[in-house]
Formats: sequence, structure tokens, C-alpha cells
Amino acid sequence: MSDLLDLPSYLDRPPAVAARLAELAARPLVMSIEDLSREYASDGGNSVLALSGIHFEIRHREFISVIGPSGCGKSTLIRILAGLDAPTSGRVRLDGHDVVGPGADRGMVFQSYTLFPWLSVKKNVMFGLKMRGLPTREAERRALEWLELVGLGDYAELYPAQLSGGMKQRVAIARALANEPRILLMDEPFGALDAQTRAAMQAHLLRICDTVDVTVLFITHDLDEAVYLSDRIVVLGANPGRVLEIIEVPVARPRTPEQFLSAHFLATKKRLEELIHRRETVPRHDAGTIRAA
Repeated sequence: MSDLLDLPSYLDRPPAVAARLAELAARPLVMSIEDLSREYASDGGNSVLALSGIHFEIRHREFISVIGPSGCGKSTLIRILAGLDAPTSGRVRLDGHDVVGPGADRGMVFQSYTLFPWLSVKKNVMFGLKMRGLPTREAERRALEWLELVGLGDYAELYPAQLSGGMKQRVAIARALANEPRILLMDEPFGALDAQTRAAMQAHLLRICDTVDVTVLFITHDLDEAVYLSDRIVVLGANPGRVLEIIEVPVARPRTPEQFLSAHFLATKKRLEELIHRRETVPRHDAGTIRAA
């Protein structure tokens, strides 16, 4: 991103965007990450601090992305939020209750394709519903509704091996949403897709978020993707992973591909590049606006 571009400040927000962000901030709290740290023992007997003092909140039907350089602990963070790992200190609370393990109140979509290859598309989506004790006919009805929502209603009887990568991820999203989770956790779900399929998946996800009552936390390394999808972006620094800044995205909704070239989009991406690529950046304790040293 050229510093010669005449861009507004990433902190400038059009009135409609400012009003939306204020409305989001007033919504009920879904998940809070409170002074979260994760330390691991190394082979040499020393400890490695992967995450340090991570603190932010997620509001109802908010879309938050987490970005940062390699080694900043993005995947460790989402595993803790999913209940697949435990923090060394701090806590995660969902609807006011401590997260102490996996649960149906959190849906998870990974980068790798995690569908059961021996089950049809429909039965993959039915799996969680059946585990919850729903009768087969009701589970099938709901599964077909979700497949229609992600545009795969005609593929219900196929198997994962017969689908493209993007289609597999749409099935994974439908399966996660079928359990009606309070929050959908997505760990670089489009990272293995080609650029054209990735763009199509981003459009699918935006439509789903406009339609379904779901809150999303999305891990990505792609700056354009983070700005395009998100209401807010949590930027992590590395060694240890810690919050450098939480950016409110000043790009209007509904989002369109044309916005990739808008001034507010480019200004936000420029700020993300500054935070990620400058070596010495000191976070403020309130995770507000910072300046690189």
C-alpha cells in the first residue's frame, strides 16, 4: 500500500457506519475474553508464552475477525474459545457462563475439510442434530433447510468426495449452523481455496450472516478478507500473542466487491499493514489506537 495515496484516516467513519457501530456496541454481550494467557512448557524445561492478556468482547450478531503475523497465537486462541484447549490464566465467558470444554453453543469450521466421507451431504448436516436427540425426520427436515440456505439443496444425497472444496466448506458451515450455536468460530476456513472460490465463499458467508441469527469470530491472515467481512478486527502481535489494536471497520454495509477499492477500505488495510509489518509496536492497555515506535 503506497503512502502516497490520499486516503482518509482509518478512524474516520461515514455517519451511517458510525450509527451502525454504535448500535452494535449497544447489543447484548455474547462472548467475553478476559485477560486470557496461554503458556506452554518447552522441551528444554523453559516455558513459552503463546498468548498474553488477550481481552475483548463480542456482541450479538457481530462479525469479528482476528488477524496477526505467523506465530501470534490465532489458532491457539480459537481453540481456547472452542473449549479444545484451556488458558493458563484468564477466562472465556459465553452468555455469562465460563467456557470449560466443547459445546453445541459454539459451532466450529476449520480450514481443513472435516466432513465425514462415509456420510452423504445431508447426513453430515444431520449428524449434530441426531447427537442432540432429534428424531430422524426432524433432523432431516432441518438439514435440508440449511443446505438450501447455503445453495446445496440439490446435492444432499452426494458424498464429500463428489464436491469441490468450496462446496465442502459450505456443507461444513451448514453443519455448524444446524445446531443453532450462539457463536460460529471459523479458523481460516477459506485459506485452502483458490481466489475465485474464496471470493464466492465470502459472498455466501455475508448472505448467511444477513439471514441467520449468528455471531461470528473469524480467523484469517488475509487483510482484504478481514476488512471485507468484519465489523471489527482484532489485531494480534507476536512473541507473545497480544492485542495491538481493535479496529472498527469504517466500510458501509451491505458489502460489495467494489468496496475493495474504496478510500475507507484502503485506509483500513493500510493501517493493518502498518500494525502487522512494523517490528516494534507497543500496545496500549485499553487496546485502542496505537502508534508504532
